[in-house]
Amino acid sequence: MAKRPRISFHDFTSCEGCQLQVLNCEDELLDVLAAVDIVQFREAIDDRNDDYDIAFIEGAFSRESDRARLEAIRRNAKIVVALGACATTGGLNVLKNYRGVEKAMKTVYGEHARWYETCPVQPIDAVIKVDYKIHGCPIPQGEFLEVVKSLLAGRKPQIPDYPVCVECKLRENVCLYHKGQYCMGVVARAGCTAWCPSYGGRCYACRGLVSDPNNKGAKDVLEEFGLTLEKVLDEFRLFNGVYDVAKE
Repeated sequence: MAKRPRISFHDFTSCEGCQLQVLNCEDELLDVLAAVDIVQFREAIDDRNDDYDIAFIEGAFSRESDRARLEAIRRNAKIVVALGACATTGGLNVLKNYRGVEKAMKTVYGEHARWYETCPVQPIDAVIKVDYKIHGCPIPQGEFLEVVKSLLAGRKPQIPDYPVCVECKLRENVCLYHKGQYCMGVVARAGCTAWCPSYGGRCYACRGLVSDPNNKGAKDVLEEFGLTLEKVLDEFRLFNGVYDVAKE
């Protein structure tokens, strides 16, 4: 009998919500478990085994001491997948870089800040090679399943690379700009089925940017509605501070 692929999950600086999304797959997850062996997954099992083929990494790199652990994961795994916004772009954690690492630590830990280790936050692919990325905060369950099934079948996962505006139009949403609001959907990567705009929220581009964003088009939209890039930059940095958008 052929050996089943062995899968592991690893967590760094994050809320671990994307791993919970994996567990939320519920019935679909049973089909996955029939095809693989999960050998490390702190959210679900107590066992820990460093013999794995595919490693899913959630969380950002924010401590230099984590570099060795990441490098070990890369050595052990044939395939590494960054899981969620914190792993793919640094996520919310990158806001600390703009505030200043020392100031952020003092704000959070006060006089005990020196007890804790930290460094400027980076996405996982700034430290090790990442083969695939599952974007979002949290990740869409369907995209996780697509990636797993694709990897097991030996094909490249189909990850959307077009703006969230496309999904908003498919859902017949009224554009938030026409409601006197604004969002990042014009440059944000789709794949979430426009969750936030569909339920009264704005798109914060938690899935990062499309690979070739239409920056000019985005600026034209902002100007049409009396907004500037500077006005929305703070909200854009919520998930995408790793991009130096001020220079775009």
